Amino acid sequence: MRNKLAIMDFASLMSNAISKSRPNTAAADAPKKKYMKRAEVEAERQAEYAAEQRRIEEEKNAKHLQKRKREEEELEANRAREIKRAKLAEESRIRREAREAEEEASRRKKLGLPELVKEAEEEVEEDYIKEEELVEKLREMGQPVKLFGENHRQKVRRYRKLGIVMTTGPIPTSLELVEERDMKVDQLPKDAEGRKFLFRQLASYFTMVLTEWEGALDKEKRDTFASKAAYNAMVQSKENMTPLFRKFEKGDLDEGVLEPIVEIVKAAQERRYVDANDGYLRLSIGKAAWPIGVTMVGIHERSAREKLHESDKGHVMGDEVTRKFLQSIKRCLSFAQVRWPPEDIRQLMG
Repeated sequence: MRNKLAIMDFASLMSNAISKSRPNTAAADAPKKKYMKRAEVEAERQAEYAAEQRRIEEEKNAKHLQKRKREEEELEANRAREIKRAKLAEESRIRREAREAEEEASRRKKLGLPELVKEAEEEVEEDYIKEEELVEKLREMGQPVKLFGENHRQKVRRYRKLGIVMTTGPIPTSLELVEERDMKVDQLPKDAEGRKFLFRQLASYFTMVLTEWEGALDKEKRDTFASKAAYNAMVQSKENMTPLFRKFEKGDLDEGVLEPIVEIVKAAQERRYVDANDGYLRLSIGKAAWPIGVTMVGIHERSAREKLHESDKGHVMGDEVTRKFLQSIKRCLSFAQVRWPPEDIRQLMG
């Protein structure tokens, strides 16, 4: 019995010694609570979920930054390539134009033609617009950023032209049209301001005549040959008078043409259509001698024939554009005497 007790005491002593020699890991290895509240379980789950979401968001941001960096590098490389390509295209265009100019000059020299006057293509410093600013302005106006084969200079010119306020008449113009009571012309002014107002008066008068003419033809049915011919004549007159309106805008109409036009319009406004027709005939035909019958009876040209050639030089009807808008003015007179008949029947044109 005593031996058994000694063996038990020795076993207990050994187990106590072993337990003391081991590290105290009870707190670390302590099992979780056997029973946990539902709120504690949900809080633990939400904490794990939040940590997982933060990890995913950090990885996503890192990938996004890398992708953005790659896109910026690629965009910069593309921009550099575009600049280089545009530079090469501009150099190629300059070489091609120079080569074509040399070929044209040599061709004209062989044929004995005069040399072409080279236009100044340098941009004016104050008219220059940067490419980015020009693109924004064209987009604001609802216009295409670039047309096919269009360079920067042509793009600037198109933007300038679109920026001009045009009237919505038969012939759109940048001139400010005047009221009907202010259309009465008197004589050719000498000062610049008077000339500008005169061009506005002439543009307003012809706009009024063309508008009335177009309105009168729109009311008629174009089912006969005469009505179709009259409508085509009106449309052709508008097209032919467009260069005259461009000259009004620039103010560069020749004095020898402007003075007779003022005389014609003044007579038409006073309903003296015969006098207006006489002014047109003096402008178109002139007072020069016109050859009638046989003029060349020998192999040598006579002095009278030489004078006829000299008188024909520089005639207004020699210019195709001038001839067309003068004929259109004559058609406007023919309509005006029907729309606004004269009080004196003798002033009706034949």
